[in-house]
Amino acid sequence: MEENFKMIAKTFFGFEEILATELRNLGAQNVEQGVRMVSFKGDKGFMYKANLSLRTALKILKPIYSFRANNEKALYKGVSSVNWSKFINANQTFVIDTTAHSEYFTHTEFISQKCKDAIVDQFRERTGQRPSIDKVHPDLRINIHIDKDQVSVALDTSGKPLNQRGYRSSTNIAPINEVLAAGILLLSGWDGQTDFLDPMCGSGTFLAEAAMIACNIPANINRKEFAFEKWKDWDNELFDKITDSLLSKVREFHHTIKGYDKAPSAVSKAKENIRNANLEEYVIIEGNNFFDTEKTSEGKLHIAFNPPYDERLDIHMEEFYKNIGDTLKQSYPGTNAWFITGNLEALKFVGLRPSRKIKLFNAGLEARLVKYEMYEGSKRTKFQQ
Repeated sequence: MEENFKMIAKTFFGFEEILATELRNLGAQNVEQGVRMVSFKGDKGFMYKANLSLRTALKILKPIYSFRANNEKALYKGVSSVNWSKFINANQTFVIDTTAHSEYFTHTEFISQKCKDAIVDQFRERTGQRPSIDKVHPDLRINIHIDKDQVSVALDTSGKPLNQRGYRSSTNIAPINEVLAAGILLLSGWDGQTDFLDPMCGSGTFLAEAAMIACNIPANINRKEFAFEKWKDWDNELFDKITDSLLSKVREFHHTIKGYDKAPSAVSKAKENIRNANLEEYVIIEGNNFFDTEKTSEGKLHIAFNPPYDERLDIHMEEFYKNIGDTLKQSYPGTNAWFITGNLEALKFVGLRPSRKIKLFNAGLEARLVKYEMYEGSKRTKFQQ
């Protein structure tokens, strides 16, 4: 029976609760929320499952050792006390990623260098050989996290960040991060039970993530590889078994997922990405200017999008955001509309009162995720029924 061990899933600010919910739904044990991270326990099979399935995790780390250090000598000694031959051979490659919030250690490059020396010296003394550094495609990715004098050493199970799903070969200016898009959809309550529209779909990220949520398709099923595939204890058979089990839970979808964009280049890129994700049967993409459209579906409609909010673009932001509000109000009754923007000034010109406002960050920029509820008829008749 495989042993359970602790893991840490990294995420964006504001997504901790939905990531914790995702983990519980997958069957994780000892789930605890932190800041931009959630810790949990599971076995090797669950580590594979979490990397394949989690929509709002950026990376999954497996902590292997922690110690206290307030100078470089103690840091070197602490890293040296790990038996590195358990994880890597002398003829393999590794890389170290470091984050530090400490008065004792201020330069992450220096920390990485010291930790590298400790690992390399251990191999040289024992075998006469040493593993080398490969920053692009290493056999082992090591994560060093220092908080004050507390040093945590972890193995990166994911490799490239998990937002790199493997389906997006074409992007436009400032495409939304896939994990951010998935998190927004989960925060918005999207569950595949209504029609869906992204009226400014760009390269199609919201559409792909919405379709995968609706059909319960694992988020990272299209990825070419995970870091753990190069580990000494890699179990290909177990991985295939878990992949098959997850795919057996894919469900039918009985509504439409539609994307509009007025730029022909965006439409063709979005179509290509949806094709790469094997989601063509679920998603329709059309060349339309949202401001010239109206609701075509019967019943409730769920809208989610990422409108432009960069002043450098050739758009008059106040007028643009006013048009968003006018179009929703006049042409989209019976709709829950969600969008994210980093232009908090332009948001005032939508002219509608948001029923939700959630603080998030998009590429380091403080943003708001807002929800507008468009009622059938007037709001008053809605409450008189």
